[in-house]
Formats: sequence, structure tokens, C-alpha cells
Amino acid sequence: MRYCKRCVMPDTRPGIKFDSEGICSACRAHEAKSRVNWDERFKELQALCDRYRGMNGDGYDCVIAASGGKDSHFQTHIMKNVMKMNPILVSVEDNFPMTRAGIHNIRNISEEFGCHIISLKPDIKTQKAVMRYTFEKYGKPTWYVDRLIYTFPMRMALNLNIPLLVYGENVSLEYGGADAKETYSARGLLNNGVASDIAFDELCSIPGVDMKDLSLLKAPTEDEINRLDPMYVSYFVPWNSVANYRFAKEHGFHDLTHEWDRTQNAENFDQVDTRAYIVHPWMKYPKFGHGVATDYASRFVRYGMMSREEAVKLVRERDGKLDPKCVEDFCEFLGYSESEFWRIVNSFYNTELFERNDMNEWVLKEPLE
Repeated sequence: MRYCKRCVMPDTRPGIKFDSEGICSACRAHEAKSRVNWDERFKELQALCDRYRGMNGDGYDCVIAASGGKDSHFQTHIMKNVMKMNPILVSVEDNFPMTRAGIHNIRNISEEFGCHIISLKPDIKTQKAVMRYTFEKYGKPTWYVDRLIYTFPMRMALNLNIPLLVYGENVSLEYGGADAKETYSARGLLNNGVASDIAFDELCSIPGVDMKDLSLLKAPTEDEINRLDPMYVSYFVPWNSVANYRFAKEHGFHDLTHEWDRTQNAENFDQVDTRAYIVHPWMKYPKFGHGVATDYASRFVRYGMMSREEAVKLVRERDGKLDPKCVEDFCEFLGYSESEFWRIVNSFYNTELFERNDMNEWVLKEPLE
């Protein structure tokens, strides 16, 4: 494994690139922000919104893909308060037991900004069947929910005849990925690797699952996508996860302070809605040798909040430690015993990257230094 010489991201992150100086593409993308004329970008956003503002009279003129999280608060502020649009928010619940913060935040975003929310509560029977399959075969336990998070807002925008569909950041560009293009258009969103296609014929082989159960997971056709104008807010305004959090907190957003200190996280404000969901992002650790602590430690370095040495210490302390509360909620929802859960997780440890030590712990062969 090679690690970025500026942050702590390894070259095993899918789609990330390192240049000849050993700097990762996410660090280079962040560096490039200092050369962007943000006043001109803001004018581009104004022109885009002018094209759609009031297109349905007093009705909605944009759809925001929202979770109720810190970024959703920031997106909604930009579109409603700054751009004077009339947004409708679209969200997908994951059906897991919610934290107190999660329950508060989805209500708060509606109350704070005065927005209706269309929320999809997925078919739990199908969700459980697909989750078990994708967890056991691919190590992607929440693929079903993540896929809906991408496809359901598209479907709703089409059904409501609202072309302007608003997403937060371009994940591939901001954090490193195969689809790292500097563009406002989110038409390539499904190519960022988070919810890539799994063949529907394969999913229909799962007992009790057929094509009708999977209809909302289907991506729009090319013609349908061309009827939409999906955008990334991060193209038009400087995107910073911590700045978004601090903004959201001033507008009533709750983090996990005094509720839960997550053992595998470097912060307490991202993906705070449910505990069981966190199993999915943590699964990057056994497969690719880095987890959610690496993600945020790298951002903290890029944002100038932490030295690389401090980030290394943070990652080594937290990255591989999946919180027991995550495991407990996850197993209860899907009906696994914890021994079954760990047997499945252990099957995904990449033995090119990991080995067992004398204490029977999985350790990286080439740890971060």
C-alpha cells in the first residue's frame, strides 16, 4: 500500500489516483479550489436557477436529494434562502433504529427551512433479502438503500416534471474516485461506485424477490436522464464538510454529542441518523485497508485542521474498530447472530493487505506511518 504524502489516504481506495509526487487526486482537487473564481461560479448557479425558478407557477421548481444531515441543511439553505427557489425535498429511510439526533434532524430541516419532504420507507421484506445477499456476496450491506438514495430522487423529479435535481458534492472529485470530473452536472452520479449496478437478473435469483420488488432501483433511461438537469452544489460554492456541519449546527442540526461516541469514527457529525448503516462504510476497511476514520482524517488535513502526523495517530487508533452498537443493530435487523456476522466480515479481509497477528487480530501488513 502507498499512502498519500499529504493526507493519509491509501492508493487502495477505488478509483483514486496518485501523481508523480505521491499526492492523491482528492488532495489535488482540494488544492485546485484555490484557483477557482467562485464569484463566476456563483453567477453560473444564479443563471441555472433563473432558468427554472417559477417554472411551475407557485409550485416546486427544484428537487433536493436530502437525508436531513449537515449537508442537506446547507444545500437547502443555498437553494431556498440564497437562490430563492421553491424546493421539495426527497429522502430515503433505511428502516434501521434511528438515533435521537437522526429523528431530530429530519424534522429540523423541514421546520427550519419550511420545506415539504417526500420520504420513501422501503419495502422491509425486500430490503432484508437483498441486504443479506449483497452483504454476504459483495460486502455491500446497504447497497439496496444506497441505490434508492440515488435513483428515487431521479424518479420523483421525473414524476413531478421538475428538471432541476440538486445533490451535494461530487463524491469522486471531492474524495477521489473514477468519475472525478469537474462539472456541475450530476448525470454521471451512478458511476461514482457507491451504488453501481448489480444485475437485476442476479437479484431476482434471491428467494422471494422479483422484478416488481426492484422497480425503484432501476436507473432512468438515457432519454429520461436527458430530461433532467441534475447538479452538484459543490461545483458552485466551496464545499467543506466541517463548514457545512458548523453552518447546520447554527440552524438546529444535532450531532451525536452526549449520545454516542463511535469507536470507528474520527468525528460525531457525519452519517448520524442510524447505527446499523455505519457497517457499510466501515466495510471499506477489510476490503481496502482504510475506513471512515481515514476518510475524515484526510479531510481534516486538507482543510488545514490537523497535521499529517496527528491524522496518522487518529487513523491508527480508530480506523479498524467497528462499534459494537453498529453490529448489534445490524444483526438484530437482519437476523444474524454476531458470530455469523463476524464470519462474513472475516471472509472479506483482503489477505494481500492484512494478516493475523499473535493476538488473532487482523493487522495491515503495511500500516500507515
